[in-house]
Amino acid sequence: MEAVTDLRFHTVSSDLRCAVPATRRVLLIDDHELVRAGIRTLYRLLDDLSIEWLEAASLQEGLQVYRDSGPVDVVLLDLNLSDCKGLQGLRQFLQAFPEARVAVFSGTQDEFVVRQARALGAVGYVPKGAMMVEMRNTLAALVGDARRGRPASPGTLFPRFPSSAMYDRVAELGPRHLEILELVLSGCSNQEISNSTQLSLGTVKNYVSSLLLALDVKSRSHMISLFR
Repeated sequence: MEAVTDLRFHTVSSDLRCAVPATRRVLLIDDHELVRAGIRTLYRLLDDLSIEWLEAASLQEGLQVYRDSGPVDVVLLDLNLSDCKGLQGLRQFLQAFPEARVAVFSGTQDEFVVRQARALGAVGYVPKGAMMVEMRNTLAALVGDARRGRPASPGTLFPRFPSSAMYDRVAELGPRHLEILELVLSGCSNQEISNSTQLSLGTVKNYVSSLLLALDVKSRSHMISLFR
């Protein structure tokens, strides 16, 4: 009788363990506390997964949290942080942790930025302006992908925004010009670009001038408007 009781106990315990949702760890790097609190509150559960949210308010803090917190399944990285602008943050994160699964989390709805993020190694692009159901589906695909150990459909994780005729000309630009263009489109001043890239201010001005010439535009504001 005792053996039967024990067997039943173990069976029930096993069933209870199976009912507990698996946990995935997601690091959200965003400098707005209200955004972090909202995401954490709204998406505690995604499908059959429980989400443990880790948070950071800057790139450097995010790198430290990722380094110290053990395994992280997905990183959501804002593009405009106090210590980093544009896709520089993505570059730096993947340089520090090449194995990290980093998705861009941004209010920028620009096809050029989406394409560049993907080319640099991002696993997805999550627009801040997405409808709640769209964001939930994208986040679920990202953490589900981490669980299965295989990539989800690219169309699921990289939204398409209206393209510009500029993209044909952009395709002919070199890596450094593309990097400068990313920062210009992020709203960075020449001095901020200089600080971010470690180039002299004069060199940055030369790159910006050559971009205006290559893209056949009259001014910085004109160039930015063509990608919006």
